[in-house]
Amino acid sequence: MDTYARFPLELVRGQGVWLWDSQGRRYLDCVAGIAVCTLGHSDRRLRRALSRQLARLQHVSNLYVIPEQQQLAAAITARSCFDRVFFCNSGAEANEAAIKLARKHGHQVRGISGDAAPLILTAEASFHGRTLAAVTATGQPKYHRGFEPMVQGFRYFPYNDAAAFEALLARCEAQGPRVAAVLLEPLQGEGGVHPGDQAFFHRVRQCCDERGILLIFDEVQIGVGRSGAWWGYERLGVEPDAFTLAKGLGGGIPIGALAVKRQFDHFCPGDHASTFGGNPFACRAGLTVLAEIERRGLLAHVQRLGDRLEQGLADLVCRHPQLLEGHRGWGLLQGLVLRDGAPSAPAVVKAALSQGLLVVPAGPTVVRLVPPLTIRPRELALALERLEQALLSLV
Repeated sequence: MDTYARFPLELVRGQGVWLWDSQGRRYLDCVAGIAVCTLGHSDRRLRRALSRQLARLQHVSNLYVIPEQQQLAAAITARSCFDRVFFCNSGAEANEAAIKLARKHGHQVRGISGDAAPLILTAEASFHGRTLAAVTATGQPKYHRGFEPMVQGFRYFPYNDAAAFEALLARCEAQGPRVAAVLLEPLQGEGGVHPGDQAFFHRVRQCCDERGILLIFDEVQIGVGRSGAWWGYERLGVEPDAFTLAKGLGGGIPIGALAVKRQFDHFCPGDHASTFGGNPFACRAGLTVLAEIERRGLLAHVQRLGDRLEQGLADLVCRHPQLLEGHRGWGLLQGLVLRDGAPSAPAVVKAALSQGLLVVPAGPTVVRLVPPLTIRPRELALALERLEQALLSLV
């Protein structure tokens, strides 16, 4: 179906941070499947682990105990502030599970009556997925058009604006409890690479604590080491009550997860399920990714390379002030912000393609760089060189 505006590029092979097309041309990949290929392409240890798993068992139903699933849940909870995990197949599905959990919390904990939809507050310019509830949670009207009516029960406020958030919360709760949850990205990726403000997130945490509102973080893009910490919430110094994961968790194998603190696990058998979620093959991928991040010291590596990427982007801004307004991001999720009147982000992405560099837009004015966490300094330097050549080709 005609759902993708694809580039005329047929990719057939990958190794590390490099991809080759069907014509044999090589590309430096700073997209990583949109923050998915944590260990790069065709990683040797991931290949071996998945081959061994495929030789044993690839899928059984969640009607039975799945040891790999238990191990991955234990690995996530050991590295985070959470106690329990539900597995699914994607970020959208993880957010759908979180939305259902929030509604149950609203009814059971906050006492919101059954005929009043519990409200979930989300941020403008957010992105939470393409399924109907997740796209309603997404605070970007362009994703809603043509799919109305949207799912009831969502309200939006400007990201990082504590006063606006408190005003909306007060309006929603003027007649009594109505808000079940607040759903936020610690760093907005698709919405333009906007890092969360610590003071704002601390205030949201405080307001949620005062009213018994569930605080959920969408870490589908920034989680699993991409920020230079295991999780984005660590960069903010604020613990959520639950968070969602996907993308980088499987290193290219589809997997999603909702992790919660024990006291907020309101699901009972039959409340939610997934046929493929948490199967042995996907969970082996997740276990391997987490183990390799630790074995290779990738968190410290991302911190170092993230600093280099930030400095490189800052240098580009200094050299091309007529085109570039600034840069922002965490670790190896960075955005280069174009000035009004400069070529659009999609135009820069297309120009970078001709230079043998893959980058991705984050809205019309931001070029996003999300390379594999294994990118090396010389490869990062080459990416910056090619990005500059792409910019110069548009002047």
